[in-house]
Amino acid sequence: MTAIWQASEDRLANSHLTRFIAWLADRGHAFDGYRPLWDWSVQDVPAFWQAIWDYFDIIADGDCQQVMTDDPMPRTRWFTGTRLNYAEHVLRHERNGDPERTMLHHGSELRLMGTISWAEVGGAVRKLATRLRAMGIGPGDTVVAYMPNIPETVIAKLATTAIGATWSSAAPEFGAQTVIDRFSQIAPKLVFAVNGYRYSGKDFDRTGDLTRIMEALPTAQHLVMLNYQPTARHAPDWAGDMLAWPDMLTGPDIAPEGFEYTRVASDHPLWVLFSSGTTGLPKPIVHGHHGIVLEHYKSAAFHFEIPQDGALFFYSTTGWMVWNTLMWGPLMNGRAVLYDGHPAHPDASLLWRIADETRTTTLGVSPTYLQIVRGQGIVPNSKYALEALQSVMLVGSPATPEVFDWVLSAVKPDVWPTSQSGGTEFCSGILAGSPLLPTHAGEIQAPALGTDARALDESGKSVVNQEGELVITQAMPSMPLFFWGDDNFTRYTSSYFETYPGVWHHGDRVLFNDHGGSFVLGRSDATLNRFGVRIGSAEIYRTMEAMPEVADSLVVCVEEPGGGYYMPLFVQLPNGKRLTDDLIAQIRQRLKTERSPRHVPDQIIAAPAIPMTLTGKKMEVPVRKLLLGQPLAKVASRDATRNPDVLDWFADFATAHIAKRDAS
Repeated sequence: MTAIWQASEDRLANSHLTRFIAWLADRGHAFDGYRPLWDWSVQDVPAFWQAIWDYFDIIADGDCQQVMTDDPMPRTRWFTGTRLNYAEHVLRHERNGDPERTMLHHGSELRLMGTISWAEVGGAVRKLATRLRAMGIGPGDTVVAYMPNIPETVIAKLATTAIGATWSSAAPEFGAQTVIDRFSQIAPKLVFAVNGYRYSGKDFDRTGDLTRIMEALPTAQHLVMLNYQPTARHAPDWAGDMLAWPDMLTGPDIAPEGFEYTRVASDHPLWVLFSSGTTGLPKPIVHGHHGIVLEHYKSAAFHFEIPQDGALFFYSTTGWMVWNTLMWGPLMNGRAVLYDGHPAHPDASLLWRIADETRTTTLGVSPTYLQIVRGQGIVPNSKYALEALQSVMLVGSPATPEVFDWVLSAVKPDVWPTSQSGGTEFCSGILAGSPLLPTHAGEIQAPALGTDARALDESGKSVVNQEGELVITQAMPSMPLFFWGDDNFTRYTSSYFETYPGVWHHGDRVLFNDHGGSFVLGRSDATLNRFGVRIGSAEIYRTMEAMPEVADSLVVCVEEPGGGYYMPLFVQLPNGKRLTDDLIAQIRQRLKTERSPRHVPDQIIAAPAIPMTLTGKKMEVPVRKLLLGQPLAKVASRDATRNPDVLDWFADFATAHIAKRDAS
């Protein structure tokens, strides 16, 4: 296989990983390249993570008792006996250089592009954190935000975590019920929110949704409002303690040396991310300060290779785990680029213009977005110099060889195109990249350091050059501490450890080749990949179940040739009812407003019935496999189906859909 990209000698010599390997050599660990280093990182797991701790000079109190406890996943704990704080590490570089240098670039459809310095961010965080402490908020309390990707949200997150409280966020594009499904599980004490936002040139007032949200959160004692959208109402109808964002930042300046971060133990909750499953409420995934700090340093330096004063620009919303990784730029004494709005409004050259203006070094985009760029005939390097750009990260969904080739031809011939794959569960990568390795089109270069990722067949045997289930066989520091409210790890274990006991089962189909590269072939469950963001079918079903016009429904998402996705929603209607244009419009509107624009399907189809197993479960995975072209006899047993004749209808639909797609 021919490599399409290899790092120059200068880039290799100056890479973070080259310096780390030299540092290890001085301590008696000699490695000739990435593969031997990865072998050591999974063979001597405690030694590897101790090296990460030492190399990045982790700020902590206490003496380490155990780098890694003997408890099996998911109960493994790390660096017991020590206490540290995530926000302290993000802001540590405020004093390492000119405090007036840029930390955040930011812009939105409501704000022109601008910058905020390290001193401004750090000063605001300290003021807000001090105010939160004065309000009685601290360790054991949860703070949530219904806010977009703007500097105020970053400041709120850092202030919350600086005092040891637990953070969670949702994007304002989420409808009220989607937010309630998340936040009601974690009992927030304080809510940060905006009154609305602008997307694709349209203004959205969120105060009505916010009224519903606050009424559904009985533990919330305070609401901090930011009037972000000028035409929306200033506040919801809520009788509790309501405060204005500017008032939270009043008072004298607090110098860095005059503020004390709350350092916490390795089992202390940092934030709650939500990974929508296919049944029930979204899973509230809890991460810890230790695991995230270690994992984010490792990934920012060795897999994204963000240079000092480099800029990381991921297009993201606050409801996606990628937003939590934007601080990788500041962790590396660099910058982060924030943008709130439609990525292709007024056209798809927008993100390239922002990357050029902010001197972005690492740009993260989804292959789906690049399809829009290509479809509009945009060639970025014909409009923008992109002089600082070093890497284009293809994330959120598998990238085809054609996408890799397009990046090199249309963006920059010496840019590093790399596809990487991770998950909300780790808030980081599982299959990653390194400039020490060659890049092959369509391939993910290697498992991430410290990540013992493999493919297992149905018998649980590790396989190479054969499709299998992606698993992780040893614990990692950023694995979830627990699921919020999940006594005895019951839901956690059933989600990831039932298929292969003692082994993390991630839910992706993957193929590893002889030289360690890999190809993610899609989900092995019914999770939906929507524009690079994973959402759960259960959220769509909850809206459908509230509609008397729909008797039942089934939604799937399949990967299409060329890197696209197709998400149809099949609806079973009550006897005598028809699927009219008005009903289709009503379904789309309900999903858009109650959930989010990402939950709106590509097509709504009337089905005679929804196929069910004998135990009453919707047969999402078999329907998905039919739409991927697999034969009916291979994807489902008629004997295990409550209504087997319906499978024939879905098989015929899949055949017709594939024929029409291939002919177009």
